[in-house]
Amino acid sequence: MKTNRSPDEQHSATTSRIAMRFVLLIGVLSFFADFTHEGSRSILGPFLASMQASAFVVGVVTGFGELAGYALRYFSGRFADITGRFWPTAITGYVVQMAAVPALALTHTWQSAAVFIILERVGRAIRNPPRDVMLSHAAKHIGGYGWTFGIHEACDQFGAMFGPLVMAAVLSYHGTYQLAFAVLLLPALLNLLFVFVAYRLYPKPQELDEDITQTNTNPKRFSTTFWVYLAGACLVAAGFADYPLLAYHFAHTDAMPAPWIAVFYSVAMAVSGASSLLFGRLFDRYGFRVLIGLTLLVSLFAPLVFLGGFKTALLGAAIWGMGMGVHESIIPAAVTPMVPSQHRATAFGLFTAGYGIFWFLGSATIGFVYDYSVAWTIVFCVVTQLLAIPLFAWVGKRQPCSTPPDGA
Repeated sequence: MKTNRSPDEQHSATTSRIAMRFVLLIGVLSFFADFTHEGSRSILGPFLASMQASAFVVGVVTGFGELAGYALRYFSGRFADITGRFWPTAITGYVVQMAAVPALALTHTWQSAAVFIILERVGRAIRNPPRDVMLSHAAKHIGGYGWTFGIHEACDQFGAMFGPLVMAAVLSYHGTYQLAFAVLLLPALLNLLFVFVAYRLYPKPQELDEDITQTNTNPKRFSTTFWVYLAGACLVAAGFADYPLLAYHFAHTDAMPAPWIAVFYSVAMAVSGASSLLFGRLFDRYGFRVLIGLTLLVSLFAPLVFLGGFKTALLGAAIWGMGMGVHESIIPAAVTPMVPSQHRATAFGLFTAGYGIFWFLGSATIGFVYDYSVAWTIVFCVVTQLLAIPLFAWVGKRQPCSTPPDGA
């Protein structure tokens, strides 16, 4: 027996289908983007070393690239908000990033490689804030910001899992680093293909968001809730070691055979993708209680990784991957309802810039402390992350969940 639906219900169902297709399409293009750039990043260290770059040079090049890749996001987000050119800004970033990675196949000195490594991070900085804003417009129609960003992050991380595995396969068959980077031209081209398909099919994703306001709100006056939340996120970032340091520890202590280090990273990425879906959905329903519990759980990665044997370190790497899923889905999703809709790109850019800078500073501190004491490294990681919990609790009382409120 057919159920007659009202015109409003039919419109809502149609809009929900359009929104989900848009989010999935962005997920597909992000899969190929992460396949490309995470594949390249998994071999950058030994690639630079093969061109006589010192450990200091590797650290400076990759560290400066990360710093630039986060710090520039405020400016790309601000530009997108001022001009309203979200797609052109995002497309520019994707083109720069996807061109820089396979171009590494043409380099023969670490100086020329460094240019493309940094350029890839710049491209990522340009495209992320406008892309995240376009994703946020679809959230109301498919269940909430956590679920929306969770779907996207799952696609991201599965690409990040397969990319390094393909690089390992190419190199294991006696391929050169140049050949490995050349292979990444294919996923890079597929990414750009899906970017232009998404642009043609959904040129104005903001039309999905019926609650966009046109108030000329001063973007410098974000709410106190936003700033307190940013402070908490920066603490989490500062205490969350980057994987290269974990890999260094595994190799330095002979905790496992060298090939297993890449396998551990792939396991972490798989856990990250799956957890972003699960916890994104839970965050929409239960709000900051989920983030607080996960912050407590993820802080355990440090003692497990730095003190454990093979099996314990594997568990620690999985928990570290869970943390990555939280950082890339729940943490940015929670920003969206805190800020005016017409300044979301600025907010995303500012938030991720601060987050990234503190991740860089925290990782540098962790690396410095590690040279003197593993025990104090663990203390720094755990305590710094736990200090964020009171701030998240304060924010949670004022921002209970991420589901788009009516009239937001």
